[in-house]
Amino acid sequence: MKRKLIAAIGVAGMLVSVAACGGDDKDDKKSGADGFKGETLTLWAMDGSTPDQWTKDVTAAFEKKTGAKLKLEVQDWNGIQQKLTAALSEENPPDVFEIGNTQTAAYAKSGGLADLSDLKESIGADWTESVNKSTIVDGKQYAAPWFVLNRVVLYNKKIWADAGIKKTPKTRDEFYADLKKIGEKTDAEPIYMPGQNWYHFVGLVIGEGGELVKKDGDKYVSNLDDPKVVKAVETYKKFQALSKAPKNKDEATPQQAEVFAKGKTGAFVGMSWEAATAIKANKKIEKDIGYFTIPGATAAKPEGVFLGGSNLAVAATSEKQELAKEFLKIAMSDKFEGQLAKEGGVIPNKKALESNLKGNVAAEAMAPATAGGGITPLIPEWGAVENEPNPIKSYLTAVMNGDSPADAAKKVEGEFNKRLSQKQ
Repeated sequence: MKRKLIAAIGVAGMLVSVAACGGDDKDDKKSGADGFKGETLTLWAMDGSTPDQWTKDVTAAFEKKTGAKLKLEVQDWNGIQQKLTAALSEENPPDVFEIGNTQTAAYAKSGGLADLSDLKESIGADWTESVNKSTIVDGKQYAAPWFVLNRVVLYNKKIWADAGIKKTPKTRDEFYADLKKIGEKTDAEPIYMPGQNWYHFVGLVIGEGGELVKKDGDKYVSNLDDPKVVKAVETYKKFQALSKAPKNKDEATPQQAEVFAKGKTGAFVGMSWEAATAIKANKKIEKDIGYFTIPGATAAKPEGVFLGGSNLAVAATSEKQELAKEFLKIAMSDKFEGQLAKEGGVIPNKKALESNLKGNVAAEAMAPATAGGGITPLIPEWGAVENEPNPIKSYLTAVMNGDSPADAAKKVEGEFNKRLSQKQ
């Protein structure tokens, strides 16, 4: 399933009026789970998130149990922040809605999301910690973790075979050695890695246990000079040096999958759905595409990865919060969460449900890194950082071009901190 996950750019700034615009506090609770006959629950889900059969089966189960109707309204990612912000300020917001995991903290801080801590207690005891982290704000559960996706290595099996490599690497050093061998034994570019693939860099930082920001008094500031961040960028630079990709461009300029499609690149780090982009550009490449988990420092632990994904939240101003929770109990049950993983190829919210990915080689490559994955800083101030020109991209390019990590950090520190201090 091809998905394009967007970051929370300035969400909090758009949400300042949400909490103040709610309706009256009405006690609309029902006496039982089946006491909602005649009601309609509105669900906003993003395009591509709800496989047809999953939607059909969840709808049937929900309507059978509650007596209510489910109204699914599919949304586009483009412009969703503005649309959702406006909707949450009105009297009749969507009752349940999909929200990007990087956006959740900002919406929770604004007062737009209902507290779902009781739901966590009833159905979320074994949610994967790394997947659930984005839903918790100030110790409270403001959404339910739905699914995540992360980056893997997509490689050209023919090129690797031509280089005499018979098995995929299990450690970072083995990965690097294999790429070096491709460069020595074939005419192919070992890896396509542009200098500004910053989400991969975020993963490396997560793998080192680092943080991109730190607290300085009552504000957040850049932490790019931290030794753990420095170690991550040095790893990035080591691999990027094997690539002919531009140091001042990201993975979409040009589309790295289209470069890979030409059949002259050994590997690239990307999302599994990028294989479809490559195949669209060159059908012949399909038979040569393979996947493996990004290797970490040791075989026991994969590389850190950025977990892009979605949560399901309930509008704080919805008058159907009990019905909304009944929907979440059904949609996020093991049965339907497992079905979503199987049909959608996404990583579910429980480790035990990853067995549903069996046979999906791309998803199987994603799964091992999930437990050690993470996301960008869970602070509303983060949104402004990602606005172009993204200072982290500028930092990466400076390092790739020969600046020391310390000098590169100083070059962008002012802009980074300015964005972190913007009023939200």
